[in-house]
Amino acid sequence: MPTLTDSDGTNSMFAGTLRRMVSRLVTDGALTITWPDGLEQRYGDGSGTPVHLRITDPGLLVRLMKNPELALGEGYMEGGLTVDDDDLTGFLRLISRNVRKNGSGRFSAAAAGARTGLRRIAQHNPLGIAKRNVEVHYDLPVDLYELFLDENLQYTCGYFDRPNLDLDAAQRAKMHHIGKKLLIEPGMRVLDIGCGWGGLSVYLAKTFGAKMTGVTLSKEQLAAARKRAEDAGVSDLCDFRLMDYRHLEETFDRVVVVGMMEHVGQPQYPIFMNQVSRVLAPDGVALVHTIGRTTPPGQTSPFIHKYIFPGGYIPAMSEVMTEVEKVDLLPTDIEVWRDHYIRTIQAWKARFELNVDKVRDMFDEKFVRMWRYYLTASEMSFSELGLVIYQFQLAHDQHAVPTNREYLYA
Repeated sequence: MPTLTDSDGTNSMFAGTLRRMVSRLVTDGALTITWPDGLEQRYGDGSGTPVHLRITDPGLLVRLMKNPELALGEGYMEGGLTVDDDDLTGFLRLISRNVRKNGSGRFSAAAAGARTGLRRIAQHNPLGIAKRNVEVHYDLPVDLYELFLDENLQYTCGYFDRPNLDLDAAQRAKMHHIGKKLLIEPGMRVLDIGCGWGGLSVYLAKTFGAKMTGVTLSKEQLAAARKRAEDAGVSDLCDFRLMDYRHLEETFDRVVVVGMMEHVGQPQYPIFMNQVSRVLAPDGVALVHTIGRTTPPGQTSPFIHKYIFPGGYIPAMSEVMTEVEKVDLLPTDIEVWRDHYIRTIQAWKARFELNVDKVRDMFDEKFVRMWRYYLTASEMSFSELGLVIYQFQLAHDQHAVPTNREYLYA
């Protein structure tokens, strides 16, 4: 096998191939890369804010050729890849814009094609696997999430319906908008699938008088949700359970799913939509709030799949509606939120960096860099690569909701 550099310091086969890949990918912007052998090269047309990437781990070059998305994240997380001034946002924005313009190159495309072909295996989420996948992310100490989320621990997109809202206000606006869209009346039985730390359930109980049932697979979230309901004085209205949504047998007046469909996995969509239909009362209303693609169906980022959300997948609208059409549900409203998640993640990042020393004390520097990369890559997915939020309002009866949106703003 060729070495990374030969005896006179010229480029190896691997390094030369990778440099040609970068030159084809990066045509816009001003990217400088210092390679492991000390060679410094510039890419792009020189426009915009300069970004300087330094690769100090020679072993990273082969990994970047084989699976660029995964290797970029791992290289930053492990420290073998750094950006001057730690301008990770600038680097990922530059790369994202060039990928959008020029494609990701044949090596990355081949890896992505393989992931698409294997996604039925990667996203196969029966109960045992689903529980383990949840534990990877959501059974981390709640103290971590309290450092960067809002006061209600909403780990989904806020709703910036007015200028100059802060994160706490935007998350309250999101929950209120959902409550209005569900047309909740006092005493209605409302199911919250994937209830998280209970913030939405407690808000709907307290503000709208709903009788909430929340289900989660995370023991950490369950304990936090029950405490939140007790502290808010609505324990009598909130029934939180450690169970899989597929095991529910009751019927509910309303069903709400916020930020959970991304964890279902595409192969389980028929089961998921059939269960929403089955537990929803004949005159009921459901709302599914999910991150979505504005592109055709694709695959999960390998870094996100390996380190952040194993088994997760962000659906295209066509994938959701294909399954809605097969069950006794019809769409009564589909709303698209565009910039709201960008602002949400930016607020999370600012809070995370403000508390980064506490995160480092809780975990280590590698975790800090992993989480920073995850948040920044997520921001770029919304600002540069076309992710949005979809809110699907669904019902059995087309007359279950008004025929215009005036009721939301009265």
